[in-house]
Amino acid sequence: MLGWLKGYRRAWLPGDLGAGAVVAMMMIPQGMAYALVAGLPPVVGLYASIAPPLLYALFGTSSTQSVGPMAIVALMTASSLAPLASHGSALYGELAAQLALLSGLVLLACGLLRLGFLANFFSRPVMNGFTIGSAIVIAVGQVRPLLGAAPPHWHGPSAALGLGSLALLMLARRHGAALLRRCGLAPGAADVGARLAPMALVAGAIALVAIFGLDRMGVRTIGQVPAGLPQLNLAVSSAHWRALLQPALLIGFMCFLISMSGAQTLAARKGEKLSTDAELVGLGAANVGSFLSGAFPVTGGLSRSAVNFAAGANTQLAGVSAAALLGAALVLPTGWLALLPLPVLSATIIVAVLGMLETATLRTAWRYDRADALALLTTAGGVLLLGVEAGVVLGLLLSMGAMIWRESRPHIAVLGRIAGTEHFRNVDRYEVEIRSCVLLLRVDAGLFFGNVEAVHARVEEELALHPGARELVLVLSAVNAIDTSALFGLLELNAELGRRGVRLHLAEVKGPVMDRLKESSLLDRLSGQVFLTTAKAWDALSASDESWSV
Repeated sequence: MLGWLKGYRRAWLPGDLGAGAVVAMMMIPQGMAYALVAGLPPVVGLYASIAPPLLYALFGTSSTQSVGPMAIVALMTASSLAPLASHGSALYGELAAQLALLSGLVLLACGLLRLGFLANFFSRPVMNGFTIGSAIVIAVGQVRPLLGAAPPHWHGPSAALGLGSLALLMLARRHGAALLRRCGLAPGAADVGARLAPMALVAGAIALVAIFGLDRMGVRTIGQVPAGLPQLNLAVSSAHWRALLQPALLIGFMCFLISMSGAQTLAARKGEKLSTDAELVGLGAANVGSFLSGAFPVTGGLSRSAVNFAAGANTQLAGVSAAALLGAALVLPTGWLALLPLPVLSATIIVAVLGMLETATLRTAWRYDRADALALLTTAGGVLLLGVEAGVVLGLLLSMGAMIWRESRPHIAVLGRIAGTEHFRNVDRYEVEIRSCVLLLRVDAGLFFGNVEAVHARVEEELALHPGARELVLVLSAVNAIDTSALFGLLELNAELGRRGVRLHLAEVKGPVMDRLKESSLLDRLSGQVFLTTAKAWDALSASDESWSV
């Protein structure tokens, strides 16, 4: 906070206050809706929208990040707590807050230990698959409250209200901004206005219930919303720390990934530089604040942050003002919220999560890399069939497995010289000169325990195809590291080739790799030489060879 407050300008204040007001109006229906997804009373979603953004503003580095409840994190909360307590019980609420505390401590620890790089182990296709699976699970779970009962036993008034709200929200999402632009609003204001359609719908639905007495016809409403700010919560269940640890790790990890994906996109538009580790600390503090409010885990929401940005937010003061306005709304009489019909909230949730169902990543991955496309589909299927936590673990394993699988099968090219130059290229892609006594192999990956055997096998394969080769040069221009297992593999390869009358040479060894090799016995035992460039190896080793081919 000291950083952005120090350089604060008076000209930024209208934008921050205006953006805070817009986000606060958006958060009233959204926060209550996501609390229902988490299996908690709707007012808890408002509690989760007050202290967390205030604490994020102290440590976070994104000027437009809006921290609060989010659909996927709410679903993970419900999935984690379902085996431990029944919905609506005091223990369930206590465990939800305790889960926020643990998630916050995990994020704080990662930030203080500078472990932000761990987020890179979740590939984009896997993240997209997890989002798709979670969105479908959330949407399906809202069908019953949308219709007032399980299909086909619909409750007529509830179904009419829910389906009508769903249609209106979808129309607003698709055509609302264009309609507002036709009415004379500027493009930015029109986009923000279209995003506020849920709040307008909530106000209209409350009016309908009050005027026509829909609650007396069987339409369920959220009921009495307690007035006043959340009380300080310190309650925890000592018997459930261990049971909550694994879900807290997963939820903390997902909070960071979801938050950073949106924050980085908006930061790029504003030319800002985010600190990954400071974001971890900010999100950790926000979740601790959610615990103290008796709420549940929170993160940065992409849609809210986008609205915050479009509404003119300049600094974190926009989030502070949104939290202050929500607090004021709870201090004022809240009786009007009691008439908010649940089918309308369900429609709000369904439209929000269906907006996360994008297929561009799947189409791109299917054309570009079928392994990534398979990982996406498997992760989505895992969430649908095995549950949210299992889907997260499956996605992480797929990300790591795909990376290890690729690294264990490194690309190795046979090189030849482009005539009249010192450039060496893949013989399968270019017209090049080769010599029968010299075999040049370029390894395009780091050498480690997982691929050393594959490299050895490829060397044997190429030597079988080039029986006249007596000089083997490994071009290591793309090798950034050689671990201990790979070092022993090179020693064994050197000894085996020596017994067959083939000398092993190295070329274009990078400085850090050479520094490590100087601490080993490989350079002393090497049957050949270490060359600075491939061209020098070519000239030195093929001087006596008269056999050329192209």
